[in-house]
Amino acid sequence: MIKYLGSKRLLLPLIEQALDDVESRHGPCRTALDLFSGTSRVGQCFKRRGVRVVANDHTAYAHAIAACYIEADVDGAAAVTAAAILNELQGFEGRPGWFTQTYAEDARFLQPKNAARVEAIRDHIETRGLDGVTKAIVLTSLMEATDRVDSTVGVQMAYLKGWSKRSENDLALRMPVLLPRAEHGAGRAVCGDAVDVVKAVCEGENVDVVYLDPPYNQHSYLSNYHLWETLVRWDHPEVYGVAKKRVDCRERKSAFNSRRGIVAALEAVVVNARCRALVVSFSNEGAVSHDEMVRILSSRGPVRVISQVHPRYVGAKIGIYNPSGDKVGAVSHLLNTEYVFVVDVED
Repeated sequence: MIKYLGSKRLLLPLIEQALDDVESRHGPCRTALDLFSGTSRVGQCFKRRGVRVVANDHTAYAHAIAACYIEADVDGAAAVTAAAILNELQGFEGRPGWFTQTYAEDARFLQPKNAARVEAIRDHIETRGLDGVTKAIVLTSLMEATDRVDSTVGVQMAYLKGWSKRSENDLALRMPVLLPRAEHGAGRAVCGDAVDVVKAVCEGENVDVVYLDPPYNQHSYLSNYHLWETLVRWDHPEVYGVAKKRVDCRERKSAFNSRRGIVAALEAVVVNARCRALVVSFSNEGAVSHDEMVRILSSRGPVRVISQVHPRYVGAKIGIYNPSGDKVGAVSHLLNTEYVFVVDVED
């Protein structure tokens, strides 16, 4: 799995506790919609429990990850084909071009030797005419390999002033660790607007649980992980700034990243979530307060809340620096509270 701000790895025990609670009240969960899937950790948790998962995200890179881990199965034809392709790609020599110039020379996210290999491998993938799921497995492997040799603290808003130790390592592809098909059916990955998707999926099939993990603040995942978006789209976009972000980071805005827009957007999702239960992850650092979240969710039924205190993301521990590397500010706090809201939907 790639390093990911907002990953629910440490919160999975609470989410499983919430799902146990839902199943004790409503019976087995057969189908779940993970509406903001990210790296699909929660979707994989549901899949391991036998739940058929529909995973959605509006970014191309998260859609590829979901197609890999949620839609693909360990014994499926796509997995067999992808394993053979990855074995072949492992021997590719580097061929520098636009990607290497942009992200290893103009910016320093990757060492040039690794960026050149990423570029050669990605160029070749595009020529293979792979089906969507096979391509997603191969691209996820390439993202994960690139993540293991990057020079960041885990987000791509900036790179380290000096090269990280791991960036000296050679890029190495690994087959993603896939799961068997869930007992209740094959998973599916979709890529769309949250409100549109929750309407379509909940109207089109019987969904037991809708899981929501919306963005907490104004920083979009597209901006935080713009390299992965470019690696998957492979569209050689116009870029800007020191971090060489895709220009569409300025254009592809989400109401969930706006303090003005998030409440209305969340209310639109909640009212259209036709299911037996809602499970929502959110943080006390988010743009919606605990009480406001309870108010929104209470429109659908009684709300229970469980919480857990966590250390803040690593970037919060190292201080605040200007572009010259001078420390110009102090960290305000090192802990935050993660909430899991559980709603028994009454209608």
